[in-house]
Amino acid sequence: MFSLLLFISLINLLFCSPAARNDEPIIGVLAQEVFSPKPNQTAYIAASYVKFLEAAGARVVPVMINMTMEEYKTLFSSINGVLYPGGGVSIISSGYQRAAKAFYDLAIEANKQGDYFPVWGTCLGFEQLMYLTSGKSLLSFTNTSGIALPLNFTEGSRMFKAFPPELMRALSSEPLTENSHHWSLATSISFGVVEQDSCHDYRFLSSLTSDPAYNYPIYGTQWHPEKNAFEWSRPYIPHSPSAVRTTFHMAEFFVGEARKNFHKFPSKEEEDKALIYNYNPVYTGAESAFEQIYLF
Repeated sequence: MFSLLLFISLINLLFCSPAARNDEPIIGVLAQEVFSPKPNQTAYIAASYVKFLEAAGARVVPVMINMTMEEYKTLFSSINGVLYPGGGVSIISSGYQRAAKAFYDLAIEANKQGDYFPVWGTCLGFEQLMYLTSGKSLLSFTNTSGIALPLNFTEGSRMFKAFPPELMRALSSEPLTENSHHWSLATSISFGVVEQDSCHDYRFLSSLTSDPAYNYPIYGTQWHPEKNAFEWSRPYIPHSPSAVRTTFHMAEFFVGEARKNFHKFPSKEEEDKALIYNYNPVYTGAESAFEQIYLF
């Protein structure tokens, strides 16, 4: 019996080796301009995006606006994925847009070379990815802000592949996806594999993965998976068990993608200096859509 157990343990070691998996992923989150800047407070990141990634086992590095291209290249080679958060700045001309374009171009080139580097866009970030991919604005006004909706699954997507069947049923029948956008991508426009939301007779692309022909790890949701578990200042954010499970399954998917990348900082000291742990979030729930934000 002992020999049998030992043999089984050795087999597990062979087939579950962590050699092809990064168990210490670090993901960059883009900062963006604040509306009323103050000294040392010109950009921010909502803390819910940081918690979203940390809940699935990743650490976070803030990607500051208005860095040089060389600085972005150095940071790109040190992190394992990047997230473009929601917000309210321009996707055509802003510090957020310039940083997003820098990382998008670097990610496309890296993936072409076999260096697996995932990109995620939420809400504004989803729209930013559409603009970067097409080179033009394809958005239509829908005023789908402040509403939770179910998803209409149109094609299979690896983003939802590991979701439990009961959660998939809930997503397609219950209002579990919180939407905070005035602009949407019409369903008549094709972008890879998609899911749809519908509201007030509008149908718009809600979630997507990159075109299967290219198989790049680029993903987006027009809705906010991070809000269900971490934001509480708006009554239309769903907090049901299924809604919260959706948050963690989405986070687990993207962090799982980042585990396939093996970029690393040149030294432990540089890594420690870059992490968002060096900053303190401030409470803004009484005056903002975010419970907490990081200011830079």
